[in-house]
Amino acid sequence: MFLFSRRFLPLFLTQFLGALNDNLLKNALVMLVTYRIATQSGENAQLLVTLAAGIFILPFFLFSATAGQLADKYDRARLTRIIKIAEIVIMLLATIGFAMENSAFLLLALFCMGMHSTFFGPIKYALLPQHLHEGELLPGNAWIEAGTFLAILLGTILGGVLVLQQGGTLLVSGALLTCAVLGYISSRFIPHAPGPEPLLAVSLNLWRETWHIVDFSRVNARVFRCILGISWFWLVGATFLSQFPTYVKDVLHAESGIVTLFLTAFSVGIGVGSFLCSRLLGGHIKSTYVPLACLGMTLFGVDLYFASQFPITAGGLVNLRQFLESEGSRRIVIDLFLLAVSAGLYIVPLYAIMQHDSAAEHRARIIAANNILNALFMVAAAIATMLMLSASFTTPQVFLIVSLANGLAAIYISRLKPA
Repeated sequence: MFLFSRRFLPLFLTQFLGALNDNLLKNALVMLVTYRIATQSGENAQLLVTLAAGIFILPFFLFSATAGQLADKYDRARLTRIIKIAEIVIMLLATIGFAMENSAFLLLALFCMGMHSTFFGPIKYALLPQHLHEGELLPGNAWIEAGTFLAILLGTILGGVLVLQQGGTLLVSGALLTCAVLGYISSRFIPHAPGPEPLLAVSLNLWRETWHIVDFSRVNARVFRCILGISWFWLVGATFLSQFPTYVKDVLHAESGIVTLFLTAFSVGIGVGSFLCSRLLGGHIKSTYVPLACLGMTLFGVDLYFASQFPITAGGLVNLRQFLESEGSRRIVIDLFLLAVSAGLYIVPLYAIMQHDSAAEHRARIIAANNILNALFMVAAAIATMLMLSASFTTPQVFLIVSLANGLAAIYISRLKPA
């Protein structure tokens, strides 16, 4: 089975550990800033948390074009090892920031980790079609997407649980360094993958090359529709994931443990949907179920709005047991789970088609264009959500509007031919 082969397993582990570190660092920083640094220094916690989100995503706009060029020019396995060495250095920087409880150091480390993810992104998705057979590409993407969301879940939970304990910053630093070192070790086993364009002249004009790469991605209409579909997935996902804490506290009147329940349901649902897609398509790279999956996201998102009209009522915030015993609670969890299953069924074929249909000599740059648009859509999601909340929309209403907009996306994505 390809899963345990050297062609895939080292890349999967390297990707999983990198995503785990991303989210462990981000959530530990957010929790430390919110509950300790801002209180002690008098800094604005909400401003710092918002700044942290922007700082992590900024490198995707600045350096994705360069990352795509490098991944098309040089050996991708060697680039991965260099990037993983850089990750160890970044985690040492984060360790200093945690030891000093210095927000500036931690934000610098987060920016550097965003750069790490920016440069690794085109490599990991370009490596899949380079090392896997065509029939393995769809299940390979399913494993990558399932692993990514599991890493997001574990990193988010560990970051919040560890950092506020006694000696928590030391525990987080140790975990970050361990993941970085293990990621470098796993990268050593990725087979050589020569860049398809060794004579490519890498442009250092960031803005011009960014525009050029995004514009070039439009040449193949089928690939570009996949990129837009993937970016839309991240817009919807970012909206739901970012609003879970507010939704749990202000709408369901529940404790933070229910946020973990929702994150778990969402992450497991993405994994189930990813593997279900691979099984239904039998390894064939088709978009057959993508419009139906997009429609499923809309239906379960809309039902979540109606399920949220029955808020939990009790004295104070309810715990996990009380929540699950309350009327309508299981419907909410099932809606989130099935929405995520639909999302997994939706996203995996789009990634596979984008990789398969892209010209080999431009594949990493196409993936870089995808990352740029993903970041742009997520920023748009954050701005739109802030505007809606400023206009006194409730969190369920935000979910409803995004879900209805997703229905329009289903109409657009249906133009992607099944074959």
